[in-house]
Amino acid sequence: MLEAIEKLLILQDRDRKIAHVKDELARIEPQKQLLQGRVALTQASLDGAKLRVKVIESQRKDLELEAEAQKQKIEKYSVQQFQTKKNEEFRAIGHEIESCKAAITKLEDKQLELMEQAEGAQKEVAGAAQSASEAKKHLDGQIADLTGREENLNKELAELSTNREELASAVDESARSRYERLLKNKGENVVVGIQHGVCGGCHMKFPTQIILSCRREEELVTCPNCGRILYYTRDMDMVIAD
Repeated sequence: MLEAIEKLLILQDRDRKIAHVKDELARIEPQKQLLQGRVALTQASLDGAKLRVKVIESQRKDLELEAEAQKQKIEKYSVQQFQTKKNEEFRAIGHEIESCKAAITKLEDKQLELMEQAEGAQKEVAGAAQSASEAKKHLDGQIADLTGREENLNKELAELSTNREELASAVDESARSRYERLLKNKGENVVVGIQHGVCGGCHMKFPTQIILSCRREEELVTCPNCGRILYYTRDMDMVIAD
């Protein structure tokens, strides 16, 4: 095998590992954001349950104030009724007092309903709090795992990138330039073997001349279709597939 091919294969292996690590790193942040979104949803559910409790409690207090206002009216009407000497006015005041008592009864009924709702809402808060706690613990663990994985990948990437330039500089400038150009256009599969007489990249079937040129290993041979750099090893089947 040509020395240039051997060096390019080493460089390509390094670039593939670097690309693989970068791909993994690129997937981690979206995964973390997804998990953080789930944590936020569980907290939002808990916050919503707590808000319902506050709303119910506020409504109940408003009803208490309305009931207290009706009681104060009754006290006022009672004083007026005691002071009046006219039967018609006495009855009219009495009617107002009864109206206030009826209003108080309705308000108290509504308060009971709200108390029942508050009890249910409190249970909902307790359930949501437990669910949120369990979910947060589980999701925080997953986020921590991803963060740890991210740190390890960054270390691995730094190690892989350390002497990448050294590996690249060891390759003949002409071959390296061709490789780098193909790397940008073709991705990590640049230096490919030929097996069964086809390109390992685009899978085009080669004429015999291309195959023999690869086998002689005298110069860099490229695929006439995709431009990838070709190589041959003894374990490759050189017979052209039918």
